[in-house]
Formats: sequence, C-alpha cells, structure tokens
Amino acid sequence: MQATDIYGWLMAGSAGGECDQFDAHVVASILALSLVQARERSVPLAQLTGLGGQDMVELVGKTLPGARERFERLMEMPAPEVDETEAALRDLLRRGNSSEDTAWGQLVSALIARRAMEPNHLWQDLGLRHRRELSWLLERHFEPLARRNDADMKWKKFFFRLICRDEGYSICSTPVCDECDDFDQCFGEEDGESLLARIAAGKVA
Repeated sequence: MQATDIYGWLMAGSAGGECDQFDAHVVASILALSLVQARERSVPLAQLTGLGGQDMVELVGKTLPGARERFERLMEMPAPEVDETEAALRDLLRRGNSSEDTAWGQLVSALIARRAMEPNHLWQDLGLRHRRELSWLLERHFEPLARRNDADMKWKKFFFRLICRDEGYSICSTPVCDECDDFDQCFGEEDGESLLARIAAGKVA
C-alpha cells in the first residue's frame, strides 16, 4: 500500500472514535508516514513512532478504532529506547499538555517527540500538509506551550530552546534573537512539500 492509501484506510477507521476528524487526521498522518518509513528502512514501527505495542494499540483504539484490529498484532512490540534529548522533549510536551483526554495527550506527546528526531521541519515529519496544521494541533492540545511561542519561532527550534533553558544552558550564541546570525534558521519560512505527498509522487521522503 502507498502512503496515501494507508492514510485513507486509517481515516476510514476513525468512525466512532473518541477524537474528532482533525485529531484523527493528525494521528493518521503520523502513522501513515511512519509505516511507510518503517518498511523502507526495515525497522520496527516503534523506532519511528516512539511507542511500544500496547501504547500504539491504545492510541489507535481511541482515535482510529476501525483500524485497531490490524494493530493488535503489534501488541508485544517493545517500546524503543529514548535518549536524553528525546526524553526531555517528551517531558516538555507532557507538562504542556492541555488535552481533555490526558492519556491521549501523553501518547501524542511521545509521537511528536520521536518524530522531532527526524531531520525535516516538524510538520513535515509528522506527515502534515503544512505548518499551520502543526500550530493548530499545539494550540489545541498544548496551549500553554503554544502561547509561549509568541514570536512564531519554528516549532522544533522553539522546543529545543525551552529545553536548553530548563537545563541551564543555551544553544544560542546571543541572548537576543534579532542580534543573531542564525535568525532565519529559527524564524524563517517553514515551507516545503508534505512528505506524504512526496512519497505519493515517488520521491524520497
């Protein structure tokens, strides 16, 4: 199955779930991209999602219940190892989680943290269509964090800047952003093509 077919199948399974269509779209996008990459890289799905089998089945059951049966075969899949950086990002997201369903928010926090370890813009590595979808997700479920990004810094840069401040050191050479030579790396456009669209077009993700 192609990435777009996987996404369509997952979204078809969203009927009757506990989440609305936007949240289902987010989870389906992340899983569709991760499933394709896991196949291409010959690695367990947990390596691309940060979730072990039980957590994966719980997330799918809440969000895409029609697809749960297919994921139950992964129930015994062990959770991947999490390094210090990813663990710090998970903690940041969990502390900033404002979702009414705390358990769902924690699972999505783990997904976002693992996908943030990929090299592209975060919205791309979540399989989303554009940056604004990531902003909607964060404003909706991580409102305390989203509110702090009042200068509209790139989300991945913003998260790691917060982590570095919490840990008592800085990733930046200057304390004021508009004096920094790397200003565009943190605040420039986050344009580009959706990775799901790239895969559908036969391009490398």
